Parts: sequence; structure tokens; C-alpha cells
Amino acid sequence: MEIPQIPNLIYYAIPFFIVTVIFESIVLYKKKPKNYNIKDTFASLTMGIGNVLVNLLSKLLVVFIITFLYENFRFTTIPFVWWSWLLILFADDFCYYWAHRMGHESRFFWASHIVHHSSQKYNLSTALRQTWTGGFFTFVFYLALPLLGFHPLMIFTQMSISLLYQYWIHTELIDKMPKWFEAVFNTPSHHRVHHGSNPLYLDRNHAGIFIIWDKLFGTFQPELKEEKVIYGLTSNIDTYNPVKIAFHEWMAVFKDACLAKTSLVNKLKYFIKPPGWKHDGTGLLSDDLRKEWLSSKSIKNK
Repeated sequence: MEIPQIPNLIYYAIPFFIVTVIFESIVLYKKKPKNYNIKDTFASLTMGIGNVLVNLLSKLLVVFIITFLYENFRFTTIPFVWWSWLLILFADDFCYYWAHRMGHESRFFWASHIVHHSSQKYNLSTALRQTWTGGFFTFVFYLALPLLGFHPLMIFTQMSISLLYQYWIHTELIDKMPKWFEAVFNTPSHHRVHHGSNPLYLDRNHAGIFIIWDKLFGTFQPELKEEKVIYGLTSNIDTYNPVKIAFHEWMAVFKDACLAKTSLVNKLKYFIKPPGWKHDGTGLLSDDLRKEWLSSKSIKNK
């Protein structure tokens, strides 16, 4: 099988990221100065640089494992032809949906993913606010791809394409795309919902490229004009310190597990269960917060 030469797309896109972040910052500062904070932008850029450096190490192991599975355990071989790129587009995006969703539904994965949600602003620099600890953990959701016969180069190329696509949806400068586009693809409007700390918006719209997965699996929520998105966390950390941004939730989950006066099994559940879970039943999950909000909303409307 002839293997094409494909460059690392993310590294080639870095100059584009820099130029567009600067351009958007100028526009936001002039039109919506309250929606822009230069300290927040630098914090996001620092997290992005750290992510690239950390991934230089973790990705070596991920590449080794994916390649090992492909060479020794694949069920078939998918060639480098046009239709295989369509297959990997949907297959990778399906895997991304579940990896991303698990990043919200298990505190172990949330401890890394929370970094991306920690900004109370929403702009292109937010797309670069990435974890320093989660690059290795989430690869487990992609292990089916080499087993199905997708070549590692094809897998990592599509992963890069997915990340590049998701860059442009981190903006408030684009309101809505055409209806047909909004119906199929992830858009700035859909992803603004995902970054919302409003009870209605919590843990919704996990899509990478295609919003169809959220519609199929019951996690879709449209952006409502009457419910303005409030960005950030339900309990914001209010810091621009990159070290605190990177590790604050890891410290919190270990603290909760160690200090909880309960069984070892319940202590382990602090890592497995969703954010907000407590062994004594007093915790509030995103579904609980949403039900409370909807209940109060219905009472007000009566």
C-alpha cells in the first residue's frame, strides 16, 4: 500500500492561529471591550503552548500504541483512497464525540478537560486553551480505529483536521450559519452553548465537526436568544496562573477523595462519577442543576 506524505497540519496552522487571534482581539477590543481581556488571552495562549510541548512526549507513546494495534491486530486494511477519507472523517468524529462527552461525565477526564472551559471569555484564543494532562488519556476512545484498519497516518491526520475545524467555532463574531449548515455541522452558535455555565447549557453539544451526534444521542441544545450564554464554570477559578489552571481540578478531586469519610470504593467513585457527585448524596450533577432551573422557570411562567 502506497503511503502518502502528509505534514503535521497543526504546526503549519500556528501562524494562522496567531494572526487570527490578533485580528479578532483588535475587533473585540474596539466593538465589545467588555468581552475581551488580554490577561485571559495570554493565559489561553500559554496553555496552548504548554499543550504542544507536553504532547511532544505523550504523543510518542500514543503513536506507538496505535501503530502496534494496526500492525498486529487489525481486522482488515483500509487503503489510502478517496472514500477511506470519508470513512475516517465520520469514524474519527464519532470517537471524538464520545471522548469529549466522557470528558464531561467522568471527573477523571473532566480534571483535564476543565482547562478548556475555565475561561469566562469566548474568543479564538479560547480554542488554544488546552490541557497539559489529558492528551494521553483520551486516546483510548480511538483504539477501534486502527483495529478497523485505518492507517495511523490517516488517523492522526484526521485528528488534526478535526482540531483545525474546531478552531473557528470559538468566536462571538459569527452569529448563525445558514440553516442547512447549522443542522449538520458544529458551529459557533452550537459551541457557545457548550461553553455555557447556564444550567440549561451544561454538558450539551459535544460535537467535533458534526452536530448530528448530539442530536442522535440526546445531548443537543440550540442557543436561545432569551438565554444569553454565561461562559466559564459553575464555580469559576478566577485566575490567570497557567499552573493553577492546569492542575486545580486534579488537586480538588484528590482532596475530595482523600478527605471523604467513606469506603475505598466510594473514594474511587470521586474519579469515576460525574463532576459534582458526592458519596453522601448531597452533590448536584448537571442534570440536577438543569432540572432545578427548568422547574423554577416553569413556576415563574405560571
